[in-house]
Amino acid sequence: MSATEGSHGPPESAAAARVEAILRPIHDGPYSYLRRAGIAAWYPLRGIWYFFSRRELHPLLTSRLLPLSLVSALVYLILFTFTFLPQFAILAILGGGWNAWVSAVVLVLGEGLVIIQALFEGFFVDEARVDVFDATLINCGLQDRLVAPHRICYPDAPNAVKALGKPTSSAVYTPWSLKQMVELVVFLPLNLIPVVGTPAFILITGSRLGKLSHYRWFKLRGLDKKQTKAEIKKRAWEYLWFGTVAMILELIPVLSLVFLFTTTSGAALFAARLEEEIERSQHSSEEDLESNTPPSQSTTGS
Repeated sequence: MSATEGSHGPPESAAAARVEAILRPIHDGPYSYLRRAGIAAWYPLRGIWYFFSRRELHPLLTSRLLPLSLVSALVYLILFTFTFLPQFAILAILGGGWNAWVSAVVLVLGEGLVIIQALFEGFFVDEARVDVFDATLINCGLQDRLVAPHRICYPDAPNAVKALGKPTSSAVYTPWSLKQMVELVVFLPLNLIPVVGTPAFILITGSRLGKLSHYRWFKLRGLDKKQTKAEIKKRAWEYLWFGTVAMILELIPVLSLVFLFTTTSGAALFAARLEEEIERSQHSSEEDLESNTPPSQSTTGS
């Protein structure tokens, strides 16, 4: 009896293992995608708490906040005064209901975002965002690995911001791009489509914003264009959701300037997490290589 059980045991367990292997992607796939999306979407929000809990980062924002806030408020005041009602009327005719109001608000906010970015984002705050990003990396223990090779650092400084010296290579957080401005303008009419148009606009523009959020990280790692494209392709899902949350925050009038800085901290924290994953993966690969290396022939004489 035991012999019979023993003979049938292994085939049954092997079949069960094969079934489990077949079903594993079905069970783990959706969960994995949801988990990755949740982690990425959390970092722009985590950046808010992180930025305001680090007092050394505040001067990078406050020194620019008043003039930029005034310009931002003026832009949105003009847009909502002169463009909101006509666009709302058009949307009400096309779609009607509460969705017309939401779509009109997002449409005006998107127009304001285009104007504000064209006016000053790339020219007046990019340098400060580089400092926020680099200081956050230093606080995450990545000074020697990422920051120091690209700018002078003062290790004895009282905080991460004061540890930042002059960059020794090009220091750009997000490159100003005419293509990016054109894309925003081109996709704005999506808000005219009832129900699905506004979410589509936020997701599409958010995807690009997410990819650009790690432009500085790719440069600090010394990646070329081909390597950068490969990294973006590998994490396209994560960048979609990171950028979507960041885009929603940037559409909030006036406060969008604050969220530019907090999202930069969130992007650096996200990069620090990815650096840990890369390091663990490299360490695991080295261990696998060592375990697969044949033993030394020097033991044969013993």
